[in-house]
Amino acid sequence: MLEQLIAVDKEFFLGINQGMSNVVFDWLMPVLRNMFTWFPLYLFIIIFCVRNYRVRGVVMVAFFFINFGISDWLSSSVVKNSVQRLRPCNDIEFKEEINLRVRCGGGYSFTSSHAANHFALAMLLSTMFYRRWKPVRWAAPMWAASIGFAQIYVGVHYPGDVLFGSLLGILVGLTVGSIYKKVDAWLVARSENAQAGGGLTS
Repeated sequence: MLEQLIAVDKEFFLGINQGMSNVVFDWLMPVLRNMFTWFPLYLFIIIFCVRNYRVRGVVMVAFFFINFGISDWLSSSVVKNSVQRLRPCNDIEFKEEINLRVRCGGGYSFTSSHAANHFALAMLLSTMFYRRWKPVRWAAPMWAASIGFAQIYVGVHYPGDVLFGSLLGILVGLTVGSIYKKVDAWLVARSENAQAGGGLTS
């Protein structure tokens, strides 16, 4: 059964990596999965939170780092080191069949840490901002999914790596998001109580 699933995973991989090849994706996908591409977005989110939410914004930023730390640790250190699946571009029996569009890199393949980390962030952003900006509930997951897809297209991850990395990220993001909501509610209540107390004494 496991061998059949692996064979199907490889077929889907080739369908994306080779079957969807085109000049636009050849340029776009390496850009999408490059971490430096998104640094301005990460910086904007941090500045936006701190400037608009003050103390709550600092807490938001802290949760961003906690969220990333958990998802990356689980994917990179726990799951990858336990499963030890080779990347398609490092598999001696398979790598000649693929179109490698970026440097292959080391480390194991399952799960995709790109997918885990970005879906974790997408879920946390959805939790934080869906009341203020409802499109974040679909825009953030679509953004994370595009990065996961790019990992397959460029040849460094199988679809199964991305799928389970995404599920791991969703689980982490929703869990951290639920904790954040409780902390944020406590901060809001504390602020309201402080303001009410100040009003009574003035």
